[in-house]
Amino acid sequence: MSRRGPIGHMHMMPHQFIDRRTGRIQEERLYYDRLIAFFYDVGREWSPFLFKTITSPRSSAVLGYLNYDWQLGFTMLGLKGFVEKMGIDLSECLEPAERYDTPRKIFERTIRYWEIRPMDHASAALVSPADGRILFGSFSQNSLLFVKEKFFDFEELLGSGKNQWLQAFANGDYAILRLTPEKYHYNHVPVSGIVRDLYVIDGDHHSCNPSAVVAVSRTYSKNKRVVTIIDTDVPGGSEVGLVAMIEIVALMIGDIVQCYSAQRYEKPQTVVSGMFVRKGQPKSLYRPGSSTNVVIFQPGKIRPCRDLLHNMGRHDVRSRFSEGFGKSLVETDVQVRSTIAYARVSPPQEERAS
Repeated sequence: MSRRGPIGHMHMMPHQFIDRRTGRIQEERLYYDRLIAFFYDVGREWSPFLFKTITSPRSSAVLGYLNYDWQLGFTMLGLKGFVEKMGIDLSECLEPAERYDTPRKIFERTIRYWEIRPMDHASAALVSPADGRILFGSFSQNSLLFVKEKFFDFEELLGSGKNQWLQAFANGDYAILRLTPEKYHYNHVPVSGIVRDLYVIDGDHHSCNPSAVVAVSRTYSKNKRVVTIIDTDVPGGSEVGLVAMIEIVALMIGDIVQCYSAQRYEKPQTVVSGMFVRKGQPKSLYRPGSSTNVVIFQPGKIRPCRDLLHNMGRHDVRSRFSEGFGKSLVETDVQVRSTIAYARVSPPQEERAS
């Protein structure tokens, strides 16, 4: 009798998403899919200790080194072969292609975002914090966006001792941005406002592979993460109340470096309470691999863009999240600084971001 569990079965099916720029259905290339399926299905059942060891910070750092610093695979493929295999466009980069002579440098690349990632500067437009694949959800059981604590536990995600923020965001809405390994790995600020709090919550380094997220309930609130609370109801702010930006590590992510720049990538600063941060500016960097951002809004403050909500409910797209959670959950690939939602107080306007 086969011992293949639900994840072993799921890795046989494709994981598809919608490309926002073209509207086309795309199939995601899932790196190490079979290996992850084994660890999160058979390995987790047969050897919990081994599974815990693999998802520990130390093991994650070792795996990251082998993938992004060890030169063998890169040397065999060469720069051009490696870049083509990963589907990375080095023409977007700020520095010449020859500068990127290791996988780590490629994954930590800077881009000319002010030219190639256009942004709506209107205060009512809220923007994506990353190049990634987006889903919306809600903590309110009365919302059509409610997903019953599949991705994370609300209290655990923000920190059980953070009663002030737990009360502020109760029944709020959220966006999940999943970055894949080939993506640009700087995070940008989704709103303008003053930082009221920033804290780190220790945890594991689980994979962000869709099958792994389905396998381990509430994965995103089990991983190490940085929580930043931004007050947007201030002069020059986005006027959508408090916003929580949560940067979540994953397998092979070694660190989250806080490096806010008010102008391009110049004079990066550590993010601290009391600092004013401006929408669309670089805030932090994942080192390196796949990872996830979660942005939480207070209840009734935002209207997600219609195209993103429409795509989530499509039944003609094969999503592992839909398969695993029993509800249509289709991701849309969005660019950093593109509009993902509007403040509810804003007048009607075009909701199709570039």
